Amino acid sequence: MNSKASERIYLIVVLAFLISTGSNVNADFTFGEPINLGPDFNRGMQDMGVSLSTDGLSLFFASRRSGGLEGYDIWIAVRATINDDWSEPVKLGPTVNKTDQSEWDPSISSDGLELYFSRGPGKTNHDLFVTMRETTNDEWCTAVSLGEMINSSAEDGDPCISTDGLSLYFSSSRTGGEGNRDLYVTTRLTKNDAWSTPVNLGPIINSSSNDIAPSITPDGLTLLFSSKRPGKYSNYYDLWMTRRRTASDPWGEPINLGPIINTDDLDFADISPDGQTLYLSCWNRPGGYGLYDIWQTSIIPIVDFNGDGFVDSADMCIIVDHWGEDYSLCDIGPTPFGDGIVDVQDLIVLAEHLLPVFLAHWELDETEGGIARDSVGGHDGTLNGEPLWQPTGGRVGGALQLDGIDDYLSTPFIVDPAKGSLSVFAWIKDGALGQAIISQIGGFGGTWLGTNLSEGKLITRLSDMYFGTLDSESVITDGQWHHIGLVYDSDAFHRRLYVDGIEVAEDTTVVAGIPSDGGLYIGASKDLDAGSFFSGLIDDIRIYNVALTADEIDTLMQ
Repeated sequence: MNSKASERIYLIVVLAFLISTGSNVNADFTFGEPINLGPDFNRGMQDMGVSLSTDGLSLFFASRRSGGLEGYDIWIAVRATINDDWSEPVKLGPTVNKTDQSEWDPSISSDGLELYFSRGPGKTNHDLFVTMRETTNDEWCTAVSLGEMINSSAEDGDPCISTDGLSLYFSSSRTGGEGNRDLYVTTRLTKNDAWSTPVNLGPIINSSSNDIAPSITPDGLTLLFSSKRPGKYSNYYDLWMTRRRTASDPWGEPINLGPIINTDDLDFADISPDGQTLYLSCWNRPGGYGLYDIWQTSIIPIVDFNGDGFVDSADMCIIVDHWGEDYSLCDIGPTPFGDGIVDVQDLIVLAEHLLPVFLAHWELDETEGGIARDSVGGHDGTLNGEPLWQPTGGRVGGALQLDGIDDYLSTPFIVDPAKGSLSVFAWIKDGALGQAIISQIGGFGGTWLGTNLSEGKLITRLSDMYFGTLDSESVITDGQWHHIGLVYDSDAFHRRLYVDGIEVAEDTTVVAGIPSDGGLYIGASKDLDAGSFFSGLIDDIRIYNVALTADEIDTLMQ
């Protein structure tokens, strides 16, 4: 075996391990459709300039909403977890917001102990300030100017502190630049040292027009900023991006982020610390609630290297073939824009997006014994009653024959429907009216997949205690093999039923997942009711922790 083949096999093994361990990483990107934070957050005034804490639980921004002191003030919204809604924003106190000044452009340090911002009497003549606190539970101290070394007699604003706290990027209209407003950086050796003399970022980044609002990524290798330079999608400011290979390399030529992000007016942005979300401040973006609104858009991984519409082993082989190279197509890690080399960081990213995350997979290909092996998550099932293994009678290999009297398969806990999306699919043959195929026990568990009492049509009672049963018009008790499934989408708040790859029912109203901490009964209801036991063959049961797409469901049928 040659060395290239050996290396390919080794990397495939590494990839399989990364998939099984569920590494949480980020990928190269395109953008989702921007979403307004809504009227509870954007109050029809002017809300702008976001900075998100490292844990994602505190959002600092500037606003002219009622309750402020003078002009713009800095406010904060919090949330208990990253899946919760933002709280009612609260204005920071007088140590930060002064009665006769405007405060803009907050930038919170990664440790949450320093908050940089700009302050001035109006929309111009701002200086850079910082406020500090001993711990994240303490109040902010009185803000102080960064002094004459940093602030000039011109306009200085838009601070952005780097993740390591040793570089501060900002914009300034001071003399000696490339245009009216340029981007600068000041550095310090440690957090206890003074800031150095600011350095202009140079003619590659700074144009003869205005360049403002820098936002640096956590690795310090990608810089987003807003500019009026030629090549805009608008008549005003657009968002641009520049990269460098290492912190000591020069910045590359900026590229425009495109029409999904940029509007016809002013746009600037801050990237979240995890690299997965872009928070936009947009002037008069259609669909907003005020002149300035805050929006967010997801940074969507691009890992379909060969463009065939699937992320699969073919894409993995492309990474392997370019291992160790500076090959931009596969340079998808680390967070979120790559590092100039195809390596394990890119392999980790691909592993995250190669397949929907399997929670459990019972192939039901055993030939004997009382255990059905879960080949993915270790949730082995126990046979109850006297089900019969059918080694050659399945739709995919073998299958399990249930008698409709007292046969069923029980499993340990796998997933709580209240915690997020899920998809469950199986092949079945035969069955009768009113039987359960897959049910969850404990808590508010119920029948995930079953048949109705009147005609043997596919139904789900997931969350039916509060939201009712979802019925389809598809009969599945006709003695033929059918691939049946339930997709619960926690983002869209609805259930979908599938038969043989075709969607046959979908909720028309909001449906939430109801908590349950129990395992599954396969072939019986949660209460083991007489008449609920399934009579027929069942094969190849799969559970995922995502809402599968139509293409992914079609793949399961093959």
